[in-house]
Amino acid sequence: MNKEVQNQSGNLEGYSASVPPGLPQPPPPYTVSTIDPVVAQPRAADQNAVLPGSWGPVPPTVPTSASIPIPLVPVPPTNSPQGLQYLSLVDQLLVHQQVELLEVITGFETENKYQIKNSLGQQVYFAAEDSDFCTRNCCGPLRPFDMKIFDNYKNEVIHFYRPLACQACCYPCCLQTIEVSAPPGNPIGSVEQEWSIFYPTFAVKNANGDTVLRIEGPFFTCSCGNDVNFRITSGDGSEEIGKITKQWSGWVREAFTDADFFGITFPMDLDVKMKTVLLGGLFLIDMMFYETKQNNNRRR
Repeated sequence: MNKEVQNQSGNLEGYSASVPPGLPQPPPPYTVSTIDPVVAQPRAADQNAVLPGSWGPVPPTVPTSASIPIPLVPVPPTNSPQGLQYLSLVDQLLVHQQVELLEVITGFETENKYQIKNSLGQQVYFAAEDSDFCTRNCCGPLRPFDMKIFDNYKNEVIHFYRPLACQACCYPCCLQTIEVSAPPGNPIGSVEQEWSIFYPTFAVKNANGDTVLRIEGPFFTCSCGNDVNFRITSGDGSEEIGKITKQWSGWVREAFTDADFFGITFPMDLDVKMKTVLLGGLFLIDMMFYETKQNNNRRR
């Protein structure tokens, strides 16, 4: 058979329709219909198209549940306080205190600032202390303060308040506490120091004053070259569910500054309000045990 040019039928120029015996036969020419990528079925103009070898029009494809994409990221609960939705998706936070150059040079205590990050090192909140000059430099780590927590859009979403109190074991009626509000003005709980001689212990309470969790510290709250862990337990202390860790930040940082590194872990499904209250307990522990007077000592 002579070679033919059949441009209208879709054959390439110079293509022979006959194939020597013994070789696979080419498929009959056909027209590929346009497929809609959204619903994966022929467009309206091709609904009645008949493909070679078929018995009739191609039926439209009906989307099934298997073709519907499933979201991989869990949706935060809608009943969480405004600004706390992200806490429902994490079981760990890192708190890094910033080094204040003015404090290092002059020795005068300045307002603390912290970056609150997730496990990937991404900042999710920013904390800034609000206190006056006299109480910071006269009361030192016992000073009262307001701690404001901002999201990445500079909205205050959490507020911590620590009143002036004594932390010596000989004054059991005037111990440390920190009150937590989220959003500011809406109390959701508190962390209160319990009287103890050997081990620092704290009661983590909800808005009704009920003890939900506890924080138990070690006998020695300082360590050279190692981390210090404060256990987070159930309300009766029978089960450990997380911990607050004072992380070792290096000899230079530990010796010349009071800018500390902390980490906190808790169950993923823990109520976001209790996660927020535990975060307040972290700031209380930092102020009680690790806000040292090294700068004041250098001035003497």
